[in-house]
Amino acid sequence: MYAAIDIGGTKTLAASLDDNGVILQKIKFKTPQNYDQFIKELRTAVGSLDVKDFQAGGIGAPATHLDRRHGRGIDFGNLDWHNVPLLDDIEAITKCPMVLDNDAKMAGLSEAMLVKEIYSRVLYVTVSTGIGVALVVDKQIDENIGDAGGKTLLIEHNGTLEPWESFASGSAIVRRYGSTAEDLNDKTTWIQISRDLAKGFIELIALTQPEVIIIGGSVGTHYKKYGAYLTAELKKYETPMLIIPPIQGAGRPEEAVVFGCYDLAKTTYAQQPAGGAH
Repeated sequence: MYAAIDIGGTKTLAASLDDNGVILQKIKFKTPQNYDQFIKELRTAVGSLDVKDFQAGGIGAPATHLDRRHGRGIDFGNLDWHNVPLLDDIEAITKCPMVLDNDAKMAGLSEAMLVKEIYSRVLYVTVSTGIGVALVVDKQIDENIGDAGGKTLLIEHNGTLEPWESFASGSAIVRRYGSTAEDLNDKTTWIQISRDLAKGFIELIALTQPEVIIIGGSVGTHYKKYGAYLTAELKKYETPMLIIPPIQGAGRPEEAVVFGCYDLAKTTYAQQPAGGAH
């Protein structure tokens, strides 16, 4: 059995999965801004899961800076947590070895595993409150891609350089149009959103040269609304040296982080006995 902890800026999901990666149970709670309170509520949530004996597990954290060597979250986007010992604290709760990574990278691994028979180089972009980025190569997360995602990718917008997520994220869409992606259906609006998204995607394509792009997150969930517009916009930039790969929406946008936690935990600790230490 495997544990998965999907820490979001607003909600956290604790889940148990069987050895085949099937979700058995999920418990969700609002993510506290106070870290000690978070650990307290997570202990309650994990204790409420029917499974008590985990072989291993994974943690997806919305951190803009992770110290993977020491299992610490240094800085977070929407949470006022700094230099917190996530790995040790959560292992003490789950009583099993855990793996820790950025939540977008966990989600990217999950989505890459769904297309592993077709593509070996997958660029995953989650467009939600912010914008997260992951590159997965041969079923391995490329950690050379930073954790901050769209916060550090500076793009020309309205005559100035701005962080990509400041004008193309789900939060930016709400600020600009007064509605979430779920409620937007106007063609003109989605064409404009696609132009803003394309500016960052072009930079990422040139940097990572993916075989496929997968879009997740709350905006990715509605990919069918704008996919054709985004592809058309990206094609304008295509040259013999810059090939636009196929683009698709995430296969499991709501639970991608949970499945990524399972995938990474299983490949890392498949041979470890239940209750072992990392």
